[in-house]
Amino acid sequence: MDAFERISGWLQHVPLAEPMDRRNAATLQVLFVFLGTTVPFNWWRHLQADMIAPHLRPFIAADVTAALLCFVCFWLIRRGALRGAIALFVTGQLGSASVGYATTGVMLDQTVQMLALAIAGLILGRRALWVVFLMLLGVVLIGIGSALGSDARTARAIDRASVLLPSFFMSYLVITLVLDRSIAALREALAESKARGTRLENEMRERERAQAQLIEAQKLEATGRLASGVAHDFDNILALMSAFSAERHRVDPSADARTREQALVDALEGVEAASRRGMTLTRQLLTFARPQPAQIETVDVGAALDALTPMLRQTFGPDVRLQVTHAPGPLPIRIDRHQFDLMLLNIASNARDALPDGGRFEVSASAVDGEIELRLRDDGTGMPEAVRRRIFEPFFSTKPAGSGTGLGLAVAHSLVASAGGSIEVDSVPGTGTTFRIRLPRADVIAQPSEVST
Repeated sequence: MDAFERISGWLQHVPLAEPMDRRNAATLQVLFVFLGTTVPFNWWRHLQADMIAPHLRPFIAADVTAALLCFVCFWLIRRGALRGAIALFVTGQLGSASVGYATTGVMLDQTVQMLALAIAGLILGRRALWVVFLMLLGVVLIGIGSALGSDARTARAIDRASVLLPSFFMSYLVITLVLDRSIAALREALAESKARGTRLENEMRERERAQAQLIEAQKLEATGRLASGVAHDFDNILALMSAFSAERHRVDPSADARTREQALVDALEGVEAASRRGMTLTRQLLTFARPQPAQIETVDVGAALDALTPMLRQTFGPDVRLQVTHAPGPLPIRIDRHQFDLMLLNIASNARDALPDGGRFEVSASAVDGEIELRLRDDGTGMPEAVRRRIFEPFFSTKPAGSGTGLGLAVAHSLVASAGGSIEVDSVPGTGTTFRIRLPRADVIAQPSEVST
């Protein structure tokens, strides 16, 4: 089986640009080797048995020559000249048939001639099909003309023509017509299929481009929603830095130099810690909001939640209690990291609107039945069943005009689906809403992470 696969792969490995030609190349190579081997062997066997009339020897030489040309055709295909190989094969077979008609007045092997007709039409096209048909007609006329001579031979030639020409038209013409219509239908079907494939590729590119633009738009919207929380946090950071800087005025002038120096060091360390906190927050926002192409990678959900927790805190006001937990150990998935963050932030933003008077938002992650399950739950206002069924529809929103695009949950659903996962939502008015996201577990071993709350 391995040897057969290697030979098949070698036959198909030819330098041809046209996909259809590459598919036909292997079969044609086998056919040429078969004809180039069996035809000379068959004539040799008949010669050994002394079964060949002397007047047939010119035809045998022509037929063997045409068969040996099949090896040249094989070589041409290996060089990438498939159409040249077909043209040479058809020329050799028609030449052999011409010699046969001129020698015997009959066509000794019509099967190969019909094969040449069919191959010319299928590979070279309808024009080549009719050219070969007319050449075959010329071969028949050569056979009839070879019989002309004396009056008696002319009469016999006319009688032969009256029988042979109608037979030729009843066989070759019908075959040519059928092949012509079949080839035309096949090429039309291939052209339509290629056109549909091109349209599908264009639609897929447009869809991917539109989805990428939608994701970036949602990033900007999510970043805008974080702005108020970020401003509040930066205000706290600046207040801390100002307070630590003011420590220099509170140092007791009567204290010794070492005490005053230590107080200043402590104040500077506090300023440094506050500035690092501000830079970390700024870096996270810039990284999240920056347009980036999708890059699928192995992401440990636990570590991703740990890194995303500060941004989740900025999504909610101070009256909402945030709790983020995940199971110990690796929770690997295959997803674009920024799209994972956007998915969770969109759901968190939706939960914030459901908690106008404060409350609780919980995020948890665990491994369930070979998948990674994320649960995002709030104890807010909830939603009725009619709304729950439509929340993943693009542009569907129950918020007042100007309060949202209605795309956040639709984008989250699209991102989960593109990662090969599923998302479900349970909600009861007055009780809260729970999103359950299941994503395929990646076949890697991630580094274990600590549980965060």
